Amino acid sequence: MNDHYLKKLDRVTAILTQLQSKPVVRAQDLAEKFDVSIRTIYRDVKTLENAGIPIVGEAGNGYSLMDGYKLPPIMFTKEEVLSFITAEKLMQKFSHQSLGNHYQAAMERMYIFTRIIPTLQNN
Repeated sequence: MNDHYLKKLDRVTAILTQLQSKPVVRAQDLAEKFDVSIRTIYRDVKTLENAGIPIVGEAGNGYSLMDGYKLPPIMFTKEEVLSFITAEKLMQKFSHQSLGNHYQAAMERMYIFTRIIPTLQNN
């Protein structure tokens, strides 16, 4: 897995954590924190939105999560996340379709990573 992908995964996860812990998060503050451009933060926020995270943004104000939206805390190490990606690729390539269906159902229960990882892979 390339370093760019891991950095983006870390950054997107950290942005989601910031959104859950603060009422408003500014793109400028995130860009400075992660030493990236504001445009990169915009793309990361779009990644989260594409993953189904309801983010509200106001020009000049910042981003926040839609009122009442909370994700349960699920923490994985980078290595664990990479193992999920690897397992998915292997299941797609080598397994019987019914086993692959069971695997997919299990992955869908891990809401955040089953939505964010494919979005990151497509970017």
